[in-house]
Amino acid sequence: MSKITNLSILTSFLGLWLTSFIKNETQFIVGFILILSFGIVHGANDLLLIKKIYKEESKSYWKTLFNYLIVIFIAVLLFSFIPWLAMLLFIIVSSYHFGEQHWGNKNLYDHKIINTLFYTTYGLFILLLLFQFHNKEVIAIMLGITGIEFTFISISLLLKLNGFLLAALFSYNYFSSKVFQKILVVEILYLIVFAIIFKVGDLIWAFVIYFIFWHSIPSLLDQIKFLYGKVSLKNFKAYCKSAFLYWLISLFGIVVLYFLLKDYKIFDSIFFSFLAAITFPHVFVIERMFNLKHKKTE
Repeated sequence: MSKITNLSILTSFLGLWLTSFIKNETQFIVGFILILSFGIVHGANDLLLIKKIYKEESKSYWKTLFNYLIVIFIAVLLFSFIPWLAMLLFIIVSSYHFGEQHWGNKNLYDHKIINTLFYTTYGLFILLLLFQFHNKEVIAIMLGITGIEFTFISISLLLKLNGFLLAALFSYNYFSSKVFQKILVVEILYLIVFAIIFKVGDLIWAFVIYFIFWHSIPSLLDQIKFLYGKVSLKNFKAYCKSAFLYWLISLFGIVVLYFLLKDYKIFDSIFFSFLAAITFPHVFVIERMFNLKHKKTE
């Protein structure tokens, strides 16, 4: 296991241990702070990544930036007028994003369609596992965002179907990749760790533990290595400096939303929608980053 994975495991169980001493309100505040710091910062350098990616690929930076902003605009429109479709797309895109971050550096094999299916299925399994242990809270959030009460959907059934597909893909990977054969047992243990985290922690706390320590921080380190060549304190400072303005703008927008809507029950839904809208283009930027990294290793 890598050092970052060991750190993720350690911080995960430390977070679970803290649930015995921290009230739910405090967990929410700490989780909110972590999302506003590491969570947003890990996606705050998209513009610098775009510049790096398309400089190496000799493509138009401004055209790409325009497309980036268009994606955000479309996401906002979808959440405003067709929220159920926006939520469905957000879950699918986020699933791919989580799966790509976890598996993208393992170089299993180069097959675009299978990789996409595997990343999405793995990430969706993580999300459905979280939803399964916090069914009522998830349905309430979905209702607040879409206006639809998704009680007609069986999360348990979706989890089982997705788990079956994931098991099939695990089997395929096992017979197709020697790398996968070496890490299969460890990867199954990770899924068990996630299940423990999601079951013991409340919804926000459990999500924060996974999102920050298993996704955001590893992604941040990958981006630093891609941008500057290696991970170091100096490069970490350079990353944070270049991300500061974007992070500040995002934080300002969230603060304005809070003061405008703090007395309304819809704040949680608006806040989630805001994060979702800026997630869509980030996912495509990171996907391009991984594609470029893989091309360099061929």
